[in-house]
Amino acid sequence: MRRIGSRGVLAVVVGTAAAVIVVCGSNSDSGSQKAASASGPVTLTWWHNGTSDPLKGVWQGVANSYHAAHPKVTIKVQPIQNEQFTTKVPLALQSSDPPEVYQQWGGGQEATQVQSGKLMDLTPLTQSWIRQIGPAAAGWQVNGRQYGVPFDLHIVGFWYRKDLFQKAGIASPPSTLADLNADVAKLKQSGVAPIAIGSKDRWPDAFWWEYFAVRECPTSVLKSSMKAQQLSDPCFTKAGNDTQAFLATKPFQTGFLGTPAQQGAGSSAGMVANGKAAMELQGDWEPGTMAALTSDKKLNDKLGWFPFPSVPGGKGDPNVALGGGDGFSCTTKGTVACADFLRYIDSAAVQKKLVESGAASLPANPAAASAIKIPAVKDVLDYSKNAAYIQTYFDIALPTAPGQALDDAVADFFAGKGSADSVPKSVQ
Repeated sequence: MRRIGSRGVLAVVVGTAAAVIVVCGSNSDSGSQKAASASGPVTLTWWHNGTSDPLKGVWQGVANSYHAAHPKVTIKVQPIQNEQFTTKVPLALQSSDPPEVYQQWGGGQEATQVQSGKLMDLTPLTQSWIRQIGPAAAGWQVNGRQYGVPFDLHIVGFWYRKDLFQKAGIASPPSTLADLNADVAKLKQSGVAPIAIGSKDRWPDAFWWEYFAVRECPTSVLKSSMKAQQLSDPCFTKAGNDTQAFLATKPFQTGFLGTPAQQGAGSSAGMVANGKAAMELQGDWEPGTMAALTSDKKLNDKLGWFPFPSVPGGKGDPNVALGGGDGFSCTTKGTVACADFLRYIDSAAVQKKLVESGAASLPANPAAASAIKIPAVKDVLDYSKNAAYIQTYFDIALPTAPGQALDDAVADFFAGKGSADSVPKSVQ
């Protein structure tokens, strides 16, 4: 899955990650403690995609601290490579022994999984506290029922080097597509790659096509198309034309099709981090990803952020954003202890620790927003609060099969295969 890896596994350098989260039992009310342990000793097998530190250690710290507060509940942590979730989860839900807790991205993907009958309906077990998350919790609902809970939220936009913009004579970030094209030309003249992209991993390509679709299509069309699982409106073909025209300007680094997104200093994230490229269209997690790919300790001071620009003639609201989030679901094996564990993950204290450690950029619980220290990430948070609508990544909003087909079609389109209408047709 394209954004499973990018959103969930952050390469951030922190201290002793294994002990980064230690939260006392006072964060659990007595009622939830009783609910979690009423049936006696419980073991919850927990699948998440934090296979390396710091996230691996952070999640282990969460499991340890929850167990310390609830001695009868043991959390058996099983980190899973993020790319394996698309195959392991469906197989597990077909078996008689799925994990009690597993990573969940909501949307149509979650709706596909609900059909297995193995997901726990968390609605009655979360109704006393889910409102603290706000409207974002709806992204983990199916037919109005809560089958998952987010622990962080995401917004996609442009991360840029303020110093490289200044060197190229760019006074302010672009607000229109014409501005962006003009800035690309200026950056080329200054001798730097205007935009970095990690097309080797394929999923970053989809951000571009999807954002052009968000700018071309009215919000009502976006919503109805996701529901109908069809991208038949002409605005989606216009998005393909926009993408094709933008690719023709050659805005990306040489050899972008062979560049990874986040692995090593030569990745697209590494290029921006080390001043080899001026900007990148990526999620709010990117400052944390970049931090491990450069020796520049003052990188955060050089980074700025701006939303995807408006597109001339587009009928989409220019204040609509593309995003999503990470969360967890419980299976029917989980008992009420599983739901209480998710409540614990979304408590303000744990959420603040997630942000402070770099394991999350935008916490699901607004009460933890004060833990955000990077100025540009604060800009993302402010933008998300004022966004007219946040369109969930198409491959997550759609059921699993058409979502994957869309990803593959966009990647092929970037590689010169297909036409402006090939992406919409791939879904249908």
